[in-house]
Amino acid sequence: MATPVFLTVDTEFAWRHHAAGLDVETIYARSLEPAGVGLSHQLDVLAAHGLKACFFVDPMPALVFGLAPVKRMVDTILAAGQEVQLHLHPNWAGATAGDRGASFGRFQMHEYALDEQVGLLVGATELLVAAGAPQPIAFRAGGYAANADTLRALAALGFVYDSSHNGGERAESRTGLPPEQIAPVLHHLIEVPVSVIEDAPGIWRTFQLCALSSAEAAAALDHAAAEEHAAVTIVSHGFELANRLGTRANGVHVRRFDTLCRLLGARRDELPTMHFADRPALPLDRDDRPLAANALRRRLRQAEQLWSNWVAERAA
Repeated sequence: MATPVFLTVDTEFAWRHHAAGLDVETIYARSLEPAGVGLSHQLDVLAAHGLKACFFVDPMPALVFGLAPVKRMVDTILAAGQEVQLHLHPNWAGATAGDRGASFGRFQMHEYALDEQVGLLVGATELLVAAGAPQPIAFRAGGYAANADTLRALAALGFVYDSSHNGGERAESRTGLPPEQIAPVLHHLIEVPVSVIEDAPGIWRTFQLCALSSAEAAAALDHAAAEEHAAVTIVSHGFELANRLGTRANGVHVRRFDTLCRLLGARRDELPTMHFADRPALPLDRDDRPLAANALRRRLRQAEQLWSNWVAERAA
């Protein structure tokens, strides 16, 4: 049986660039198209390997900078044949252009009451659709910071999927599911958790481009295919192939992305990439277990991370 793969890209303005006092065009460039390895590059690589990806787009900066930057994101993604779903960082609701981040709303969805969350979701959906996206059916909270009220609000608004549960981010991801939950499950709506691996006994690490080495990612995919997991959900960001300043490509992350896409392209029969809009038949009763810890893989990744942090992250 094939295991569907949701290759997801959180697509957003990075708050750090707003807080640095950059103008909107520079914020866009460094958040979405940094150093030639941003959104357009990633879409080209996905197309070259015949892969589907879901771009969770945060439209909330439109409240500060107008709809044009969000429309530009949406148009770029849809023109490449990929899907747009809803992402939301609520702090933008209280932000002001040009104040270097001095004003802001509460940062995490779980800091808001149920009725406030409904209002945020309705407003964000309206912005996303106004920017040219189809009506979203899937959602991911910024920072994975959803709670049970978030899921209740989504279900009441007709969303089909949430993908905010992440056992590697237990402090903020408060869906009420266990951290090792990686199989889709009916939990107010269909929860499609972000995949994790066991980094050490009882410690979970997100299946994210900047978090796992290529060897760990390949092992996690091997494990999911061999165990016929119900789904695999991988996370990246539009800016993740560049350094944090958005001024230089991060060679480690670029190689990881290229390797992951080659691997998924070669294994499309057993690990087909999906859009949420495909509404694949997902079993909701599985007890899939994350890839177990491996000390050698972890040490090799830690060495690679040191190189990434000390060399590839340097500003140009």
